[in-house]
Amino acid sequence: MTRPRFPVTPAIRFLRSKQVDFHAFIYSYADHGGARQAATELSIPVHRMVKTLVMETEDLSPLMVLMHGDQAVSTRQLARVIGAKKVLPVRPEKALHCTGYQVGGISPFGTRMKMPVFVQATILELKTIYINGGKRGFIVEIDPSALLKTLAAIPVDVATVS
Repeated sequence: MTRPRFPVTPAIRFLRSKQVDFHAFIYSYADHGGARQAATELSIPVHRMVKTLVMETEDLSPLMVLMHGDQAVSTRQLARVIGAKKVLPVRPEKALHCTGYQVGGISPFGTRMKMPVFVQATILELKTIYINGGKRGFIVEIDPSALLKTLAAIPVDVATVS
């Protein structure tokens, strides 16, 4: 029996180094398809798909937010929670610079820069989650507790309807 082939990205190297169990899935990436398109193609609930969003505060300090695929981030609420005046999404070029990953393929694991990671608290209540593996069209299924153990992710309640 042959093992399924998948890319060995910095995210995969990171997960292996931290001994995190994962299952890899490949799907046909579509520009602007987002979490909904990936969830549909993989036949999983979009709520269990986790988006990795790179944002910055008013002083241009980058941070990551992990959010359910069917919800959006209230940047106003996030700013309040972290004590910033303002939080905004970064441009794709800055996301690539900070993470080493292209938009549509950003993983919170194995990033180029170390930055704070905030996770929507309700994600941690799920049995497993699906999150980008560091390449467009590549998703890994993991236990959400790995976000706390490997990234020191900070639980927050900043979700809003997408």
